[in-house]
Amino acid sequence: MGRLTGKVAVITGGAGGIGKVTAERFLQEGAKVVLVDLYEESLHEVKKHLDSYGDLITVPADVTKEEDVKNYVNQTVETFGQIDVFFNNAGVVGKIAPIPDLTVEEFDQVMNVNVRGVFLGLKHVLPIMKKQREGSVINTSSVSGLNGTPKMAAYMASKHAVVGLTKAAALEVAKANVRVNSIHPSPVHTQMARDLEEGLKVDEDRLAKSIPLGRYGDARDVANLVVFLASDESQFITGVQYRVDGGMGAL
Repeated sequence: MGRLTGKVAVITGGAGGIGKVTAERFLQEGAKVVLVDLYEESLHEVKKHLDSYGDLITVPADVTKEEDVKNYVNQTVETFGQIDVFFNNAGVVGKIAPIPDLTVEEFDQVMNVNVRGVFLGLKHVLPIMKKQREGSVINTSSVSGLNGTPKMAAYMASKHAVVGLTKAAALEVAKANVRVNSIHPSPVHTQMARDLEEGLKVDEDRLAKSIPLGRYGDARDVANLVVFLASDESQFITGVQYRVDGGMGAL
């Protein structure tokens, strides 16, 4: 028996590095998985890789559009009958620049994906979990949701907002035995880290020196934490911000 046997899990940003590896771990632990992502071709490639691991469906969706969010929620329930785990993971870095150099459109684009997308997921998944009287939500924030970094105002504002959504949601659904926590990764070996390096005009070695353990995280480091929060092993934990950052929070 796996740690997630009998559970149904939805993962947004499912075609990205963390989403894909977490899906693999969920399937290995016995969950049925619904992968959601904007990029249909990437979803198809991930599905081909993971099909042999267990029950998996994919749903293309733009997490900023409410009809798309309703659709991935409805397709999950129609296919598997329930939603036990929601990894609310889709996100973007956006433009890295001083605040005066950001356009309103660039700011809004980051906020729409990283905040509106998280909000819409909560809005449509939480009622199902409340009705079931069980569930675990894991919202992806960042070390930038707890710390400060220049030239990353839009991203930081959005990831701080995820903390507020997490705490509010945790309190709203606690009596229904639904848990809501956030995770806060350091740079991880994914495309997002490449975007970060390009925007800050630094290489991996330089960024890694800002991490006490001296390296980027691996997607599996994050997935291991998400599996714990998704499982019944974390059934008395809610409203918490979990760092997976190689010690950056101790600086």
